[in-house]
Amino acid sequence: MTITADTTAPAAHPYSPAYEAAGFGFVSGALSVDENGKAVAGVEPALDAAVARLTERLATIDMALTDVVKTTYFVTDVSLRDAANRHYEKIFDAPRPAHSFVEVAALPYGASVEIEAIAHRA
Repeated sequence: MTITADTTAPAAHPYSPAYEAAGFGFVSGALSVDENGKAVAGVEPALDAAVARLTERLATIDMALTDVVKTTYFVTDVSLRDAANRHYEKIFDAPRPAHSFVEVAALPYGASVEIEAIAHRA
């Protein structure tokens, strides 16, 4: 079994942002923050930022959004659901990955969205 991990996580984060084993990629939550770690305001910009961070993490294990088979969205406001579903339709072709949508009380760094994913490379 081949195991690849993104080891670029800062010491403050004792986990792999992305981890690949046996053709599966497991991506830790990608927050709606910019490249400098600042929370991105606005629904669409926040969703775009979270997907950008997710894409970056996938790339560290040589995977892409097209490899994603399951996502879990954590949001600080469940009313984002409709906008997130429309956004999902834009970034994933049918048949789209399985998806869960969960409201949480808060996210790190003041983010409003966090996306974790499971990917698979045939």
